[in-house]
Order: sequence, then structure tokens, then C-alpha cells
Amino acid sequence: MWRIGALARMTGVSERTLRYYDRIGLLAPAAVSRDTGYRWYGAGELARLERIRGLQRLGLPLRLIHEAIDAPEPQLRDLLDETVAALRRDLADLTAALAAAEDRLAVAPAILPQDTAVGERRMRIERVRVGHPSELAAACGEAPGALLSWLTSAPDGGFDAAFAAKDGTEVLTLPARRVVRAVVPPGHGLVPAGLELFDWLARQGLAVAGPALEERLVDGDGARVTVLEVPVS
Repeated sequence: MWRIGALARMTGVSERTLRYYDRIGLLAPAAVSRDTGYRWYGAGELARLERIRGLQRLGLPLRLIHEAIDAPEPQLRDLLDETVAALRRDLADLTAALAAAEDRLAVAPAILPQDTAVGERRMRIERVRVGHPSELAAACGEAPGALLSWLTSAPDGGFDAAFAAKDGTEVLTLPARRVVRAVVPPGHGLVPAGLELFDWLARQGLAVAGPALEERLVDGDGARVTVLEVPVS
């Protein structure tokens, strides 16, 4: 039999952790001295502790180890299947975050695009044809709340656009869709921001899947911000 300090030294597990395992019912000592309160551990507890550590190395959290440590093999395999699926999701998220950080370091754009989903939207619009994005403001008259452009990359010549108008001659329905959204920072031009967004989409291997939306939003204090959304596939 070993006291808790000896078991800690043998296994590299701290005494604090062993006491915690005892408190949550995961690893109780073989005996506790009535006189001194010393915890004593035997070969069975050592084997159980090594099983706990092995399950931790497989990625199981303590709450699942509590279920798995005394479970039959089929139940343990089911828990491991769930753990593997969760680890793969975490790995995919980390891989995406790493790629985004590396892209930011390499290019350092002013915008920070986000991949998200949006619901269906209906708009009354008026269509126009322009030769360059800088012509949109003049083509639309008074600054509209929202602009649409049918571009699949940076413009090379004329392109179709539309602006939201209460008396617009056409009702357009934008379906529920996956979009890449970017908030244009203060002092950064909309045309450069749009070009940066298309460059980012190309680097990510994403295809434009519908009209891009440029929307001007105003909060309760009158502060303004412009949001760009490009549907992608």
C-alpha cells in the first residue's frame, strides 16, 4: 500500500489531483486511516489511475471518463466515437482559424470578413448600369440604404447594379443564403474595401453565388457603418 504522496511521485499526478478524483468519486483510496486521515492506495487503485490517464490521452473529459471507466467495451467505443467526432470538429475550427490568421499576416487587409448565414430578404429596387463602382453614388441619386451589384470579381468594365427604393419598379427576393460579410472600417473607402473582399474570396477558393449587397446602417446615436455581404458557395 502507498500513501498519497508516494502514489503521486510514482505516477506524476499531483496530490491535489488525487484528492479531487476522490472528491468526485472517480478514484477513491483503498483505505483512509481513522487516526491520521492518511489515504492509502493499492495496486487496484494504481491500475485505475493509469486507466483514467489513458482515457484522458484519448481525449475524453473527466465527465465522460466517469461514465466510461467501469463501462463495458461497447459503451466505451461509443464514447470514443463521440470524442473523435468532437475532436475532428475542433481540428477543423482550429485549421480554419489558423488559415485566417496566416492570411491576415500575409496580406493585412483593412477588412475582416466573416462567413455566416442570413435569412430570406425582399427588397423593392431600381436597376442601373454603371461602368465603375465609383459611379454608383451618382447613378442612384440620394444615398440609398442598400445597393446591389451583380459582380463575381473585381469589375472590368460595366456591370449591373440596383438600389433599394420605396417606389422601385421591381421586387427582388434574396433567398436564405451563405454569405461572407465585412464591416468597412471608418475612413476606408468602399471601393477599396470591395476589391479587398473579392481578393479574399479568391484566396479562400469561394465562388460568388449571387448579387453582392452594400448596406448603410445607422444606430440610435446617428453613427454610421457600411456592411458588405457577398453570397458564396
